[in-house]
Amino acid sequence: MALCSFAFTGNMMSQGLIAQKHNNLLSQWLHGADQHSHPFSKNYQARKGSTGICASLSERGEYFSQKPPTPLLDTVNYPIHMKNLSPKELRQLADELRSDVIFNVSKTGGHLGSSLGVIELTVALHYVFNAPQDKILWDVGHQSYPHKILTGRREKMPSLRQTGGLSGFTKRSESDYDCFGAGHSSTTISAGLGMAVGRDLKGRKNHVVAVIGDGAMTAGQAYEAMNNAGYLDSDMIVILNDNKQVSLPTANLDGPIAPVGALSSALSRLQSNRPLRELREVAKGVTKQIGGPMHEIAAKVDEYARGMISGSGSSLFEELGLYYIGPVDGHNIDDLAAILKEVKSTKTTGPVLIHVVTEKGRGYPYAEKAADKYHGVAKFDPATGKQFKSSAPTQSYTTYFAEALIAEAEADKDVVAIHAAMGGGTGLNLFQRRFPTRCFDVGIAEQHAVTFAAGLACEGIKPFCAIYSSFLQRAYDQVVHDVDLQKLPVRFAMDRAGLVGADGPTHCGAFDVTFMACLPNMVVMAPADEVELFHMVATAAAIDDRPSCFRYPRGNGIGLELPPGNKGIPLEVGRGRILIEGERVALLGYGAPVQSCLAAAQLAESHGLRLTVADARFCKPLDGALIRSLAKSHEVLITVEEGSIGGFGSHVAQFMALDGLLDGKLKWRPLVLPDRYIDHGSPADQLMQSGLSSSHIAATVFNILGKAREALEIMS
Repeated sequence: MALCSFAFTGNMMSQGLIAQKHNNLLSQWLHGADQHSHPFSKNYQARKGSTGICASLSERGEYFSQKPPTPLLDTVNYPIHMKNLSPKELRQLADELRSDVIFNVSKTGGHLGSSLGVIELTVALHYVFNAPQDKILWDVGHQSYPHKILTGRREKMPSLRQTGGLSGFTKRSESDYDCFGAGHSSTTISAGLGMAVGRDLKGRKNHVVAVIGDGAMTAGQAYEAMNNAGYLDSDMIVILNDNKQVSLPTANLDGPIAPVGALSSALSRLQSNRPLRELREVAKGVTKQIGGPMHEIAAKVDEYARGMISGSGSSLFEELGLYYIGPVDGHNIDDLAAILKEVKSTKTTGPVLIHVVTEKGRGYPYAEKAADKYHGVAKFDPATGKQFKSSAPTQSYTTYFAEALIAEAEADKDVVAIHAAMGGGTGLNLFQRRFPTRCFDVGIAEQHAVTFAAGLACEGIKPFCAIYSSFLQRAYDQVVHDVDLQKLPVRFAMDRAGLVGADGPTHCGAFDVTFMACLPNMVVMAPADEVELFHMVATAAAIDDRPSCFRYPRGNGIGLELPPGNKGIPLEVGRGRILIEGERVALLGYGAPVQSCLAAAQLAESHGLRLTVADARFCKPLDGALIRSLAKSHEVLITVEEGSIGGFGSHVAQFMALDGLLDGKLKWRPLVLPDRYIDHGSPADQLMQSGLSSSHIAATVFNILGKAREALEIMS
């Protein structure tokens, strides 16, 4: 096949269609004359698999107890300070940067494994490109800790994910080097393409580099963007950070095939060589003029050469219109820098995809050995890897949900679970362990997850689609069109509802009540505690004639005794409950804020006022009888929810207005999240900023009653 394909070039040249210089380029390519011409190509075999001090420590299975000196990193405040470093110094910088990330995250907690996997890539990118003029986008943004350290934020790293500190993701308002915010995944190719086209329209010459990985390539948006990029043909570079958490054609069940020693290194470097690239552009143009079989043969030559490296993997990206390079060893700075320099300096147009293979958790032995690669960690001891997770007397709502769903699945073989690459985050890894054939991980593909669940429901299966509240935003059209419009009984378990602490506004579940409760067929509910969550899982399982959803917060339960066998009892749909009988003022809570209402009632009672506290349970359908009773027997009704404007309180107001309950003397006040994004910080700080703490609720009560002194005493 190879000899036959190579013969086509001679036929072309016999027709005088390619100049002699291109024949020379082809000869160099075929005979490998250019393989070792680059200054970064020396002695690869001798140093393969080594990343300096961190790799050697990893091999010995230990790590520093004290932060090692970082003399080179101490001289780098911004990327411009890296430009004159030698290859040896770049490798040293990477080692120092890796230890700096480890020791910083050990004090704050955060996303560790992903950042350790891109140390060398980050150094190479900032060495070759000129940010912030050149745009470097990170997807998902939790890979950006090394990027933050190299772009003027090293001194602020101790504030990472803390109130008033650095974000755990890229954030435009934080630095000019963060050209695009990315807390959710699979967005940077789209955003990068927009920046590249915008650059072209304005006649600028800067480069655009979109780094995508850590599972982000499994989402459909990435392929939509690549398809459009291939069509528009604007210059941009897509770097696929393949750390075995990406579903790729080049991967098998055990993950992508690693680069194969010096051969892979040399071929990958050759692939980015400018003469080869320019030859390919000329060959493309010539064979298109010839047309027919000759064009097909020319395409085979090119595809065969790339197939030597990646099998069938490159053809997918080439079909989408991207020039494919790889796979490349993502921990070899010399090769990364060489390839990036060549691609940067190539004058031919169009999008390029560089397939970089990395190891999540690289250079930290405890992360390398851990099943989750230390993806997200609490504070930890660098020397031992032991995390300082606070022991809680209760489990998380996530775990309670999983246990409740397992109990339902034990009783009903039609119950199945679906998640979007979040088995650990949703607790469904526990479900999968018990029911491996009834749990479906669809990748970071929420749109597909929802419509897949709709198809299951059509066949009489009972799907529970467990997706974070903020991630469900990505699949809203499918929720509306594919599920609610057709009245299919898909059950949505919306984790991380409300404020989420250190993960900040990108993961805050502020909008789900608003966008789910407006749907005509949807049952919308929220548990006030873990026992209610068990009951709502059972309720959702029992609802088989329409879709339903329930939201629950990040955090732990309050310590109530769980139902026998973890099996909840279905609730009467649309029926709330009164928890405390009081007078004058009624607090009507929805979901987790019911606990804040109970705490506010205690504060009020210490000031001589006994409040009524009710748990709505359902936003849709509302308990009209309960609302009517509260409105008629109290002077003040306050609705409390940890969601945006337009949610539970708005539905209560709509009901009361139509029922004439607002025509008299009743004073109604809604307490909701403010109409702005709440920055990352501790949960307590976020509640205070939002005005939803128990103190704020109690103070609101006394202010409405004209008792400003009591309100001030409570807030102080």
